[in-house]
Amino acid sequence: MKLKKNPKADLTKNSSLYFAVGLCAVLFISWQAIEWKTYKKSYAYEILNVDDEDDEEVPITEQLKTPPPPPPPPAPEIIEVVEDEEEVEETIIESTETDQEEIVEEVEVLEEELDVDVPFAIIEDVPLFPGCERVSKSERRKCFQEKIQRHISRNFRYPEIAQEMGIQGRVYVNFVIAKDGSITNIRMRGPDKNLEKEAARIIGKLPKMTPGKQRGRPVRVPFSIPITFRLQ
Repeated sequence: MKLKKNPKADLTKNSSLYFAVGLCAVLFISWQAIEWKTYKKSYAYEILNVDDEDDEEVPITEQLKTPPPPPPPPAPEIIEVVEDEEEVEETIIESTETDQEEIVEEVEVLEEELDVDVPFAIIEDVPLFPGCERVSKSERRKCFQEKIQRHISRNFRYPEIAQEMGIQGRVYVNFVIAKDGSITNIRMRGPDKNLEKEAARIIGKLPKMTPGKQRGRPVRVPFSIPITFRLQ
């Protein structure tokens, strides 16, 4: 008795092709598993409190001293006798001495013209961060620093490219609170441009403040603060 077999039902016809396709799929999945990478998304920041560490020297202005007046001309040794008929022109010698009130006025004018930066650590009336207006004068410096730190905490964002490259470090930020209370002249110094750019973005979002005053006049107040970027 002969066995009847359908040639189309041969199960080993394309076995080598299926084996090759399966082998390629297994190799591709293995390669993807080896190359798979993950990154930790957790990060932290650190703000250093620089109360009075970065004291800056205040430029000392010199008061102009008026030179002493020249001595009067000596009296002539020879006295000439003049007849009464001849008219003699009297020489009037004007005094070159400067009055004390004029000296004080000149000094005051010079002080008004001086335009210097007064450091935050020694200024008489510190700039007022919005929300510190009702705080007592002795506590305004502390209130300002707390508001700055809270602002940085709320707006802090670690750059993604710095996370991927594992970049961390401390960025020193300097800026000036102008006479109108605006934030100007922002400068950064840090280990990476991406961290410096993020620090500048945070400081650039500071609100307009009440300017600091020295002797009752608004002045520019420089301020510096370090921001630390640290991965965990």
